[in-house]
Amino acid sequence: MSVQIKQVLTKKDLKKWVDFPNKMYKKVPAYCPFLFPDEIDTFTKDKNPAYEFCETKLFLAYKDNKIVGRIGGLINHAANKKWKTSSIRFTRFDFIDDYEVSSALFNTVVEWGKSRGYETISGPIGFTDMDHEGMLVDGFDEMNMSITFYNFQYYIDHYQKLGLGKEVDWVEYQVFVPEKIDEKYKKISDYLMKKSGYQLVTYTDRKTLKKDAFEAFKVIDVAFSVLHGTVPLTDKIIAKAIADYIPIINLKYVCSIKDKEGKIAGFAVMCPSIAKALKKSNGRLLPFGLFRMLKALNGKNDTLEMFFIAVSPEQQSKGLPAILMNHLLQVCIDNGVKVCETGPELELNESVQSLWKGLNVRQHRRRRLWTKELY
Repeated sequence: MSVQIKQVLTKKDLKKWVDFPNKMYKKVPAYCPFLFPDEIDTFTKDKNPAYEFCETKLFLAYKDNKIVGRIGGLINHAANKKWKTSSIRFTRFDFIDDYEVSSALFNTVVEWGKSRGYETISGPIGFTDMDHEGMLVDGFDEMNMSITFYNFQYYIDHYQKLGLGKEVDWVEYQVFVPEKIDEKYKKISDYLMKKSGYQLVTYTDRKTLKKDAFEAFKVIDVAFSVLHGTVPLTDKIIAKAIADYIPIINLKYVCSIKDKEGKIAGFAVMCPSIAKALKKSNGRLLPFGLFRMLKALNGKNDTLEMFFIAVSPEQQSKGLPAILMNHLLQVCIDNGVKVCETGPELELNESVQSLWKGLNVRQHRRRRLWTKELY
């Protein structure tokens, strides 16, 4: 039976679309599912403020009356405006090892892009830089993070056959926590705080963090603005991120740097890994998923995921990362953390990769943004 493509138009079909990879990869040890309700909200217009500048069309592929693949087409008007591009994006592109399936899905999004007059297609990439991005091209046996895609190795052959080529790569590192901190971090940190008036701020209550979080996200937005494919974070997107994460985040692994005027100059958020908890619950909160997730976030956990480490551009040359690193490494040592996962970093982003110099690191995953001209 030939492949049939069906557009996702109902809540029932959206649940099937979100759940497809959870079924396909369920027995893969390295696969970490997304949190199911979060993915539903991401593709629900009145739940995701990015729809103010984005459009999507979601599709399922059927063969012999069975779901065999999915894809999302995404038009990001803010990205096209910022980068002066004429591009449509694809995201959540998953399929069985059948070229008839992958090509039918991909070409459906291509035709949508052509009908709207776009000149290129790229992906996998989402709504903003806070969304999942990049197809795994190396590190298929490594346990995935809670904030990244997983895919089978055969995807590479399908992408190449579809005529897609490399646009940019991201790399991911494991940073191994030392038994003690290098004295250089402490010396630089102490010097900057004494001579330049910087203050390291830690958080013991969520109300105080919430007050600082909006300003901190503005720092993150500006710091990341030069990175490939990013779009400005609107106030509504920032507000949603604050509402989603502050109630559950472990405050021990959050800190900021304020200058002598009390303005936030740097901000860091690391999070105990919930990958294994999500794996056990297959991305569900019920009946035991929420308990497992909270236990991973607040109990003993030797693995952290680095969500954000950002310093405002005008302060980046002043050594502020040393203040963050000195504090965060000590917190990790005090709490028995053995390894920190960096998440995707652009392969040529020397400023962030310089943070790991002098530490024991292992580059263990690589993921790719692919592109193709439509004409």
